[in-house]
Amino acid sequence: MKKRIVITGVGVLAPNGIGKNAFWNAIKEGASGIKPVTLFDISTLRTKLAGEISDFDPKAILGPKGLRNLDRTTLLVLCASELALQDANLPRPVPESDTDIYGVSLGSTMGSVWSISEFDKVALREGPRAVNPALFPNTVINSPASHISIRFNIQGFNSTISTGFCSSLDAIYYAMNMMNLYEYEVVLTGGVEELCEQTYKGFHKVGHLAGSRPGKEEINCPFDKRRNGIVMGEGACIVILEELGHAKARNAKIYAEILGYGTSFDPKSKNIYSPKAEGATEAIKGCLEDAELRVDNIDYICASANSTLDCGVMETKAIKNVFGERAKEVPTSSVKSMIGDSFSASGAMNIVASLGVLEEDFIPPTINYKEPDKRCDLDYVPNKMREKKVSKILVDSFSPTGNNSSLAIGRYE
Repeated sequence: MKKRIVITGVGVLAPNGIGKNAFWNAIKEGASGIKPVTLFDISTLRTKLAGEISDFDPKAILGPKGLRNLDRTTLLVLCASELALQDANLPRPVPESDTDIYGVSLGSTMGSVWSISEFDKVALREGPRAVNPALFPNTVINSPASHISIRFNIQGFNSTISTGFCSSLDAIYYAMNMMNLYEYEVVLTGGVEELCEQTYKGFHKVGHLAGSRPGKEEINCPFDKRRNGIVMGEGACIVILEELGHAKARNAKIYAEILGYGTSFDPKSKNIYSPKAEGATEAIKGCLEDAELRVDNIDYICASANSTLDCGVMETKAIKNVFGERAKEVPTSSVKSMIGDSFSASGAMNIVASLGVLEEDFIPPTINYKEPDKRCDLDYVPNKMREKKVSKILVDSFSPTGNNSSLAIGRYE
């Protein structure tokens, strides 16, 4: 019998708000975190915007000690972990008596790109003897997750899941599996991705960014007819998963229960979202089956849609494939319209946004929605939030490279 797993803590750093309340207020108001890039020089590029966390001060959250040799990805996720543990009213660091029942499962794919590039730059220019050995640990993809365990004295399992856009939803499911199979009671899980020069310019060069191709507008508008590419974002989200009995024993606040998960790889996707939406359809179906839910149980869909032309079409088709006639009745919105696409962190961002929906009884809007696309004809909650009490939510995360994952959460009953 599967354990009942609930969410008892939330930590988030997003382009439009640091901390759960700031983030929830921002997405409720339709406040965009898209702004001119300041982290690196973009003067030679057509694109100038990103979902940058421009007011990020790790010392304000973590204190001044032990931060000098940590990269931006690690600092972001350590801050999110600190906020999540605070929110869950759990000890920091974890005491020796409890540390074996804690674990870490983090979704991250490109978090080490900047560190690898900077480390190799010195090695190539000045020779291997010139590199700073203290910076080498940042170049491995599991470094951010490892630093969570080091800082907070977590001696249970520690895993990094790297499945691109789906990484953080897959990391949450991995955490659930570890809790079901073993004696883990508390897991820090979610995703992180930093905004860095190398990835930004790489996506610009291949024409994947909004406005990166001649004659195209730099706009972030999922489902809108004008969409022509993503606006990159960054962020870190950590949620505390807890076995229900453990959470109740310490009178923890319970935000939601995780109800089910589905995933499907679509081999027909080759750096483009599959127009037939076969993988996305199977992921949603699998999620609902795992959660033992019917389509009429879902009150809101927190969409994967970014501002690419084909993602919105694919997700719309997948929802229609599964929900049939009810597809147009279920509010479906994209918080990426406000924060950009943060890749590995995007699924966790959707989870944290959905927790706000359950907590504060509203549905966030899809902002910048002006020109409807006849291929995208669902209820996308355009431009203004909607007051609504929601019970069960479907969260989607779909990738142009074939990965498709969906997670269902609901009010704890």
